[in-house]
Amino acid sequence: MKLKFIFFFCFLYYFVQHLPAQQAQWLRYEISGQIQKQETVSFRDSLQLNQIKNHVLSGLYQNGYLNPESDFVKRKDTLVWNVKTGERFDWIKLNLGNVDPVFLVKAGVDLRQFQNRPANPESLKGLYEKLLSSSENQGYPFASIKLDSLERQGQGFSASLDLDLGPLITFDTLQLTGDSKTKRMFLARYMQISPGEPFSQKKVNDGLRQIKNLPYLRWGGEPEMSFQNEEATLFLPLNDRRINSIDGIIGFLPNELEGGRMLVTGQFDLALYNVGGRGRNYELNWQRFNQFSQSLNISALEPLVLGSGVDIMASFALLKEDTTFLNRDFRLAFGYRMGSNTYMKVFSRRQAGDLLAVANLSEATSLPQVGDFRFNNYGFGLEKSWLDDRFFPRRGALVDFEFSVGNKNILVNTAIPPGLYEGLDLRSLQYYIKGNIEKYFYWNSRWGIFTGFSGGIMDNPNLFINDLFRLGGLRSIRGFNENFFFADNYAFINIEPRYYFDTYSYFMIFADMGRLNNKVQQLPVDYPFAAGLGFSLETAGGIFNFIYALGGSNTQDFALNFSKIHFGYTGRF
Repeated sequence: MKLKFIFFFCFLYYFVQHLPAQQAQWLRYEISGQIQKQETVSFRDSLQLNQIKNHVLSGLYQNGYLNPESDFVKRKDTLVWNVKTGERFDWIKLNLGNVDPVFLVKAGVDLRQFQNRPANPESLKGLYEKLLSSSENQGYPFASIKLDSLERQGQGFSASLDLDLGPLITFDTLQLTGDSKTKRMFLARYMQISPGEPFSQKKVNDGLRQIKNLPYLRWGGEPEMSFQNEEATLFLPLNDRRINSIDGIIGFLPNELEGGRMLVTGQFDLALYNVGGRGRNYELNWQRFNQFSQSLNISALEPLVLGSGVDIMASFALLKEDTTFLNRDFRLAFGYRMGSNTYMKVFSRRQAGDLLAVANLSEATSLPQVGDFRFNNYGFGLEKSWLDDRFFPRRGALVDFEFSVGNKNILVNTAIPPGLYEGLDLRSLQYYIKGNIEKYFYWNSRWGIFTGFSGGIMDNPNLFINDLFRLGGLRSIRGFNENFFFADNYAFINIEPRYYFDTYSYFMIFADMGRLNNKVQQLPVDYPFAAGLGFSLETAGGIFNFIYALGGSNTQDFALNFSKIHFGYTGRF
């Protein structure tokens, strides 16, 4: 048996050694003339040899040597390439010709680069591209350009530009060729394409990229452009995507505190997008799981108000935390699209918190950690998206940032001894910063991964518990109840490999890790972590999600008896 193995490996070694291989060859090029250079490089085939030759010649052309001479000589195992630079040609002057100086400035062209400079064909090509690009963005997509009055004076050239703009093309109305009920005028304003305006290829390209930021639309084909009678018509094959959702559960339980009466509990979610085909969005979320705690969130978006590029957003949030406190949050924001993937907003926000449990505070010796306050703040936010699909991304990234600052007023609660407020600054500056980064990787039709990072910090000399960030649950650190943690600064990451078994359906495993600080309650720094698995299943009427998670922190053991199951079905229409 050993002899057989020895014979086999000897035969394999001999076979590998005699496999036909593509031997590397050597090229030595020697440049003589006004430029002196020698170098030896290796190449494997004629394609790589041509790439080396083009690279060397391109360097000579850029320096004005437009007519080099060369020949090849074979010496043993090396191919020798002799290159003579010849004489250098320069631009004496390139004149405006019939080009408007203002047009030249808009195109970002400086003709001084063609005055007493080497005659570089690449520079001339770049000049042509800038002028033609500027023309097609000012209503002249069929412009052409050439040199006129070209003269040679010794080793120098002079010429004038000859720009033929062609006919002026204006935008016609957009045409929707899909089944979308979106209004054409809304899309035209959203893409900043108005009928009668000069044609701009840049506006068309930016507008098409912006459409992917509308989650309620999907492409049904490739967009097309038609030019007729000096008008440009853009045909958009857009279909409506079913992302409107309604989901809820209502429970009726005996009220243990009030005999003979029923306690209504449950959850209700409603999300309506592109209402009336005008891009209006409305959302409502209500939750109540016991008699004393409930939350309500309402938001609305009115896009492109009065035909402008400004969106108006309003939201209201209410949170009643058992018998401890009641928070309200009202926000009015104005948003503006800065290009195809950047969205900026400024907002005014009023937050109010009220202490509810005051029955036993009349003899308190220190202020409670929950307080009454009013916080009027102003801020701005910036969002930058490179996602391939806003509703169900598989590739790309998203960055979201928000900053706000304002004056916080602490209210004196008459149920608390007045002396406890002595020496306390009732009016002070408070700010917060928070941000989120998401990155999606998509290796092939089956495998992908989602990664995310979120962080935030707030600061004020007199923070209360009902001021703090709320974390935990399905949208932050899984394996914990919703809003399980309070934190004045936090950071956490999410890692989620996915296996796609359908277009919008996948299995996944995940790991969440974070760092949380709560100086109000003087708790030690917490490092929560979670792990689990689950799936997302697309059905004809909606999406079913199921996640099983285990989480561990300073206040919760990483154990099966503390595991959490997040599941739900969201109907879409």
